[in-house]
Amino acid sequence: MDDLDKYLKIRKIMFNDFSDKVVEEYEGTKIGIVLREARKDAGLTQEEIAKKLNTKKSAISRIENYSGDIRLSTLKAYVEALGKKLQVEIS
Repeated sequence: MDDLDKYLKIRKIMFNDFSDKVVEEYEGTKIGIVLREARKDAGLTQEEIAKKLNTKKSAISRIENYSGDIRLSTLKAYVEALGKKLQVEIS
């Protein structure tokens, strides 16, 4: 658990009005960060990944910055465009 996770947990305990939505959005943001870093590690620009997915750069930006509601099919396509396979682990 990183510092932000700890902060969010404490904040929820201390303040009943602390929205679960904040936590949900944070979790969604983490997905986007992972995707952006994977794209950069693959040496691809947003424009290049957009071309592979037959979409626009703005759509890639939305995925990387606001991915809390990303469809599984979109996530799978993005990962495959990076030359990877989506692996889901349920614990």
